[in-house]
Parts: sequence; structure tokens; C-alpha cells
Amino acid sequence: MKCLNKFILALTMTAVSGQVMAADACQHKNEFTNYVNPWIGTGGHGHVFLGANVPFGVIQLGPTEHTHGWDWCSGYHISDSVLVGFGHTHLSGTGIGDLGDIGFLPVAHCSATETKFSHANESVRPGYYAIRLQQPNVFVELTATKRVGFHRYTFGADNHKGMLRIDLRQGTGWDNWRKSGFSVESPTMVTGFRQSSGWARNQHVFFAAEFSTPVKVKKQVGDSIMVLTFEDISKPVMVKCAISAVSVEDAKANLKAELPGWDFKATVAAANQAWNDELGKIDVDTDDETVRTIFYTALYHTMTAPSVFSDVTGNYRGADGKVHHGDFTNYTTFSLWDTYRAAHPLMTLIHPEKQKDMAATFQHIFEQQGKLPVWHLMGNETDCMVGNPGAAVLADMVLKGFVTDKEAAFNAMKTSAMLDERSMDLLKKYGYLPYDKDSTFQTVAKGLEYALADDCIAKVAKLLGKKADYKYFYNRSRGYKHYFDRKTLFMRGRGSDGSFHEPFNPFKSVHTADDYTEGNAWQYTWLVPHDVHGLVSLFPSEKRFVEKFDSLFIVSGDMGAEASPDISGLIGQYAHGNEPSHHILYMYNYVGQPWKAAKLLRQTMSELYFNDFDGLSGNEDVGQMSAWYVMSSLGLYQVEPAGGKYIIGSPLFNEAKVNVGGGKTFTVKAHNNSKENIYVQSAKLNGKPYAKSYLMFQDIVKGGVLELEMGNQPSAWGTQIKNRP
Repeated sequence: MKCLNKFILALTMTAVSGQVMAADACQHKNEFTNYVNPWIGTGGHGHVFLGANVPFGVIQLGPTEHTHGWDWCSGYHISDSVLVGFGHTHLSGTGIGDLGDIGFLPVAHCSATETKFSHANESVRPGYYAIRLQQPNVFVELTATKRVGFHRYTFGADNHKGMLRIDLRQGTGWDNWRKSGFSVESPTMVTGFRQSSGWARNQHVFFAAEFSTPVKVKKQVGDSIMVLTFEDISKPVMVKCAISAVSVEDAKANLKAELPGWDFKATVAAANQAWNDELGKIDVDTDDETVRTIFYTALYHTMTAPSVFSDVTGNYRGADGKVHHGDFTNYTTFSLWDTYRAAHPLMTLIHPEKQKDMAATFQHIFEQQGKLPVWHLMGNETDCMVGNPGAAVLADMVLKGFVTDKEAAFNAMKTSAMLDERSMDLLKKYGYLPYDKDSTFQTVAKGLEYALADDCIAKVAKLLGKKADYKYFYNRSRGYKHYFDRKTLFMRGRGSDGSFHEPFNPFKSVHTADDYTEGNAWQYTWLVPHDVHGLVSLFPSEKRFVEKFDSLFIVSGDMGAEASPDISGLIGQYAHGNEPSHHILYMYNYVGQPWKAAKLLRQTMSELYFNDFDGLSGNEDVGQMSAWYVMSSLGLYQVEPAGGKYIIGSPLFNEAKVNVGGGKTFTVKAHNNSKENIYVQSAKLNGKPYAKSYLMFQDIVKGGVLELEMGNQPSAWGTQIKNRP
């Protein structure tokens, strides 16, 4: 597959028509967007969005294909060559498909519902997508603002008339059309709405589409499909389509505020600049251009979501389905089971200006639905995945000083953790989740996730001086010990009578129907990021822990025919393709062996991330897979979900300058760095010797310089107990 991918990649990168280049594709040297390859992750199981958007914009305008299965969750896969439209909303990297709302498609005749295309005729870069279609002969260009999609159609000379199909039934994956409607408000304005149920059980999208030339309705099918003809196609036809979850009037307000004119070239340039500004928050120095491309593409992928989910009016549709007005930017698309691990800790470093609004979004979701978000999509709680990841993310923001009303935040966390839903009633009764009492399975995974979230809540309680709450949640956070079997040295399902689940095979995995979530005992035994030393103490000795830990990366076994496809990117039984493993390599620092982490980190970064369509070892998962790479290539990773302790790994770059806000820069310099010199020999922080193998958040955000001397042999740096995390 890789040979084919490289061939297609070469075509897409070189077969750019003169029109594409003329269509505002001029790029300047030293622009960070030059190093982004949006094709990475469009093949394999990456599931990334391909199209035009701006950082954190709700408009993700791009090609939508028929859904042919799991690998079409974003609406697009490189193996396909049939388009059904250009949808204005998409997901990126998820394991479930939805959205694809408000599909536009130039068509050759009224009954056409799709068109074949060639990847050789596509071009994409941050903020811009283009394709030459053959039937009809039209050059399609797309760009975007946060809330408005901008189309430009250049019809070939052989077109007698131009036609555009607007399809409100069209969607991706689980999406199911429920209701829609059109209104032709003037010769140049069509408005409407779409309601759907799917992963987001009650989704509302309103739109206002304005045309640069008058249109006529050629054909209409009920209240969901309309074919328009253009009065004049002698020059490019442009369409601006704004969306809102609130109303047509708000969609119009978004259109007026964000894109009042018709300058397509300027809009492309503005989108490019928006990306350049955000990507420029990290400036890396490396001699390896492939690594540079992988890095900036990864950073690009971390900013598709969370997406803005409020209008320029301040209105937004809340988690209760009602329209609210706020004085903050409301966000959506929170894949929290994934993103609490690295994507949100990365955001606290490079997007500090967004944290206040993120926290406000969490607080309002809590007030509207009675609990913090679990996996929130377009104002809907999907309850996807396990644990209380919203508590972990909010706690991290509190502990890092981004939340003003800490009492309200704590109340949201505590209330969410004391509900009786999602097996928490069993947790409160038994102190763990008995597999024989929980019909939804996955008790070990759920229990471990609840434990780490409870630790985050305990930390906030301690900060606020709430002694009783601190004691309660601290004790609950140590409930992970119930699942540990001292005989087999694995985390195992446990019954209400205290016995371990039999039969037991640490390799076997049954998707959604065993004691784990998208994993097995080999992978889940280490999911104690909040109390690594406590986990080590469960083993007969630290030496025995290290022996078992070492074996994780070399053992192999049959996971069975029913194993989750998410268990991918394997090094032994370490599964980098799925998020529960993402902290694992850094646990070596906790036992004074950072050199082992360094070797595996470099192996993971070089072998499981590629400048290729199949460039990710698993789903992108709304930025988490890429955030791991961004953080790890900088040489820093937050293992403990809340509090800001960043473990030092093995940086890829000679130098990386990180803009941490407030005019401050934190620089990581790796002297004598190379593919062979992967081990830290010594360190300095702001010119002074630094022996610890970790940094605290406050050390980073006040600005400064971390200097690492690298070598080709392990050293004693970070090995002493006092210097471990």
C-alpha cells in the first residue's frame, strides 16, 4: 500500500494545474504553512479531514464521499474516487462518522447525484482546497472563515450552463436526515435548515448561501434537494455559505460579519495567515525536512477542533437543546477520552488565550446537562468512551490558573463524579466496578479512567482546602489497586465477591465485550498515570516492575478475531495507535531509566509517523495522535492528567522555540542532537544545571531556555530518586 500511496502522493503534489497555481496558491518562503501536508492521515485508518478551514473554525468545507465503512468517518478516504458533494462540516480522525452537512455539488444534469474524480486533480493546503472535475468540466476552489464557507466555480468553455446541487439529506456515517427546508429569499440568496440524528442525536444546522450571480431553481425534490442554474457562467461563480446552530438570521449575521465582500483571493490569503500565525507559535530548527513536514502537519491537525460553536451574535445552542446567549466563545467537538492526554496539555501551553473560553464552555455544558462533557458534539452529549475525562481537563485548567471561579468548577467536577450513571453507582457501592454487576462490560478500563479523573478532582479539592472532599476523591482515585492481580501482575476484571475474572488471557481482546476498552491486559495494566509510583509499589519490587514493563515492548500474542481494530501501531504489545498507551513510554522516567524511554520515543516517532497518506498508526482522534507527536518531538509530555508536570523525553529538534503567550518564549535546545545521539547526558534550565527529568508548567510558561546535551549512550542524568518525577 505504501508504494501506491507514494505514487498517488507524487501525483497530487506535482500534477497541480496552472489554474490551481493561479488560484491564489502563491506561497512565500518562511511560511509555516509551506511545511503542512494535509494528505497525511487521509489513508489507512487516520480518518483525517481534508479540505478548507481555519484554526478552530466550525466550517470544515471539503469533499464528501459515500460512506463505505469505518475508514470514511471523516467523509473522505484516499482509496475512493467518487464525490457526492462538498459538505460544510466534517469530523477529523474520529472512530465514528457524522456531520457532512449542507452538501454542494456542481452537476452536469439535474438527476446527477455524484461525480467521479481523480486525486491527481486535487490540491490542498491550509485554508484552501481545489479540484478539477470532469463531469461537469468545472474547477472547484474552496476556502473558509470560522463560520463561512467560500466556493469559487470556474466552468469550462464546453459548459452551456452551470448547475449546482444543494443536498440537505447528505451526511456522513451515522448521520440520519430528519427534517430540512429551503427558502429562495432573492435571486442571489438561498437559506434553509437541516435537522439530523446520529452520533449527535439532535443536530441543528441553519445556513445562508449568497451567490455572486443570480440563480434559478431548475429542480427541487421535496424539502431536501435543490438544483440551481446560474444566470452567468462567463466568469467564475462564487458562493458564500454561512452556518449557524441557532437560526437563519444568525447565519446571515455570521456571513455579514466574517465575509461581507467577494474577494476570494484575499479570503484564501487570510486563511493562510490565520494558519501561519497559529503554526508559528512553535518554531523548530531541524536539518530533516521530512520531520519538519510531519511536525507542522501534526500541529495543523491539532487545531481542527475544538470548533467554535457560537455565532457572532453571542448566541449558541446549548447542551439542553435551547438557544443561549453568552459573552464567551462557545466550543464543540470535544473528544475528551483522547484529548485529555496530550492535546489539551499542549493547548494550555500554546493557546493560553483560549483556556478561559474552554473552561466557560465546560461550565455551561455542566449547567445545561447536569454533568461535564464526556464526548460533546454539536451541542449533544454522545457519552462516547469511558471515564470522566471532562473533569481531568477542567481540573488541569484550574490547577494551571486559567479558571476564575474555582468553586463552581469544583462543584461541576464533584457533581459529575457522584452521579449514578455509567456504572458510577457500582463504583460508589463497591469501590471498584464488579464485572458480574455491570452489563456494559469494560469494567477495568472504566475503573482506571474513573480513578485518574478522581485524582484530578482530589487535587482541586486540596487546592481549595476541602479536606473531606480531598480525602474522599483521593481514596477513590486509589481504587485502581482493586484490579491489580499480584499473582499475574496484570490489571484484571474482578467480581463482586472479590475473585478475578476467569478464564484470563492477557493478550485477548473482544471489542466492547470484555474487561477493557479497545485494548487488553498488557496495555491497560499501565493506565495509572496519576499515581505511577503507587502502581510500582504493587509489584514485588521496582526491579520486578521494570522487568514486566520491559517485556511489554517485546512480547507478542494473538489478540483474537474479535479484537478492536483500534489496537494498532504495535511495538510488542505497546499500542501507540490507541490513546490509553500514550503516556506509557514516559513511565520509565518515574523509575529512573529515562534512556529506555528515549530509545522507544525515537522509534515511535520515526516508525509510526510518516509523510504519507497512511502516515498515522491509528485514528487521528481529533488531534490527540498528532498532539502526542508535537509534544514528544519537543521533548516534553504531561503524563499526570492534571497539574502540569511535563516529563523530559528525547527531542527531535536542534532547537524549538515555543510561544507560551504574554510575549514569552520557552526554548528547548538539544546540543549535539542526531538520530544516534538520542540520550540526554545533562541539562540546564536558564543557564543553571538541572538534574530533574521533568519540568513544571510554571517553569515553562514564564519563559526561558532548557538546554539538553545529547549523546549516543545512556547516562546517569535523571536516574536518582530525588530527580525522578
